[in-house]
Amino acid sequence: MTQEELDALMSGGVENLDDDDAQEDSQEPEKEEEQASSETNTHESDEDYRVDANRAWPPPPPTDDHKVVHQLDDVTKDSELKAGELFDKLESVSSILMDMESDLGEIGENIDKDMELFEKLTTSFPHIEKFQEALERSKSSKEKLESCIENSQTGGDEVMMAMDGMQYQDIHRQKIERVINVMRALSKYMHSLFEGQIEDDKRVGSATHLDGDTTTENLVNNDDIEELIANLGKS
Repeated sequence: MTQEELDALMSGGVENLDDDDAQEDSQEPEKEEEQASSETNTHESDEDYRVDANRAWPPPPPTDDHKVVHQLDDVTKDSELKAGELFDKLESVSSILMDMESDLGEIGENIDKDMELFEKLTTSFPHIEKFQEALERSKSSKEKLESCIENSQTGGDEVMMAMDGMQYQDIHRQKIERVINVMRALSKYMHSLFEGQIEDDKRVGSATHLDGDTTTENLVNNDDIEELIANLGKS
């Protein structure tokens, strides 16, 4: 109590003091309600935890099309198969390019011999233009042949880079297989965690209706039971 309130009490202002106290008491519940309301707004609403009415419920049945591990196994199996086929194709292309490069090398050797011959003929018979023309054609063929060999080598390098890229694809497949192993281990753990001592076929059946259920259909009420007893007594 403050000094002013004490003075008012001594001077007979008790009613005013009571009014002030009543006003303060009436304001305290309002503050508590506002505080509770603000605290409620800070928390997530119950709607965040409810099942969406537009969402399919229950989830899809555990068929082969919906089994996660089953589909991942198919992905890894197909990926490994297709990767093996593609790797074989790349090896075949690389082998063809190597054979082509070898054949082009032999052709180059023959062109070099022809060029050597035409150079001698041109030197010995400079007035014959056919020898000079043949020499020029051999030189042009030699240049094109060297370009083909260079392109073949570039193609071989590209094939090797593609093979290196296939290694990364195989690494991704191994990562998926590791995820599958983790999921299987987790599934076995959950199965062992919920495993019971009684076999399912030996368990007592679940009750059709419990006290408080509102959605159970085909119930038998007390009146139906009494009527059944009465009919049995008549018979």
